Amino acid sequence: MSLDPSSRMMLKAIGRNLDPDLLSDIPRLRDLANRQMTPRWFSRLQVRSVRATTVPGADGPLPARIYRPRTSRPLGVIVYFHGGGFVHCGLDSHDNICCRLARISRSVVVSVDYRLAPEHPFPAAPDDAYAATVWVAEHAAELAGEGAPIGVAGDSAGGNLAAVVSQMARDRGGPEIAFQLLYYPTTHGLADVPSRRENAEGYLLTGEIMQWYLDRYVPDEKDRRDPRFAPFLAESLAGLPPALVVVAGYDPLRDEGIEYGERMRRAGVAVRLARFPATFHGFVNFYPVIPAGRQAISQGAIAVRKAFLRR
Repeated sequence: MSLDPSSRMMLKAIGRNLDPDLLSDIPRLRDLANRQMTPRWFSRLQVRSVRATTVPGADGPLPARIYRPRTSRPLGVIVYFHGGGFVHCGLDSHDNICCRLARISRSVVVSVDYRLAPEHPFPAAPDDAYAATVWVAEHAAELAGEGAPIGVAGDSAGGNLAAVVSQMARDRGGPEIAFQLLYYPTTHGLADVPSRRENAEGYLLTGEIMQWYLDRYVPDEKDRRDPRFAPFLAESLAGLPPALVVVAGYDPLRDEGIEYGERMRRAGVAVRLARFPATFHGFVNFYPVIPAGRQAISQGAIAVRKAFLRR
């Protein structure tokens, strides 16, 4: 299947405006990446309120935002981790996604701004993500009501963190996680999969950029087989929360998302795979112009909503 017209148009627009020297200037890269396509005020019409706050990280407080849906009784709390290769993006770049997720899921969303590499290399990000999730679990009652379930969600690097936090919670005896929503997560570490070769060029996330992220996030090669970086390498995937794994056809990470979901299923985890074959990595961020992005957010939010209602 070829790229859909909206995805093709978006890639052309990005290509026309992409500075090839951007990776050599991380502050500028972060400034450009930490933006969203729609005006913030417009996205926030979807929710009752958005509150800036801090949550505990592994080494101090982290900026966060709490999105409250327009319902008097939220169904639960979703902890959201943004993508960006563990190097860029933040609360602003994913503000509109969190608004939409809160509205459709009828749940509170807590977006966490974990520490970024290269200043804070692995395992700063998973340690922060787990600490923030523990805090959310401890405060779930005040966030969404007594007995409120919690889920974890994220895209790309954030999908990795959601998967890793689910494993850490299982292995450390809590907190209990009701659902994991993984948008095109990186899961395999260094393991080769066909999609990394098929989609290594021309679809926003390239093989060269992936290596650039890796060298900044996990500079110590001995850490590159740690399940907190490569959750697929965990000894067992049994006992993990139910999951929805979303993959894109023109994505170097496509096959590792599929394989992670299949391995969870073989371990007895309830997993659903959602394939979007005609688009590329990061398409959820472009949902204002790519219909598949809107569909993926809706599918994810509905899956979380159903999981919370079953609790």
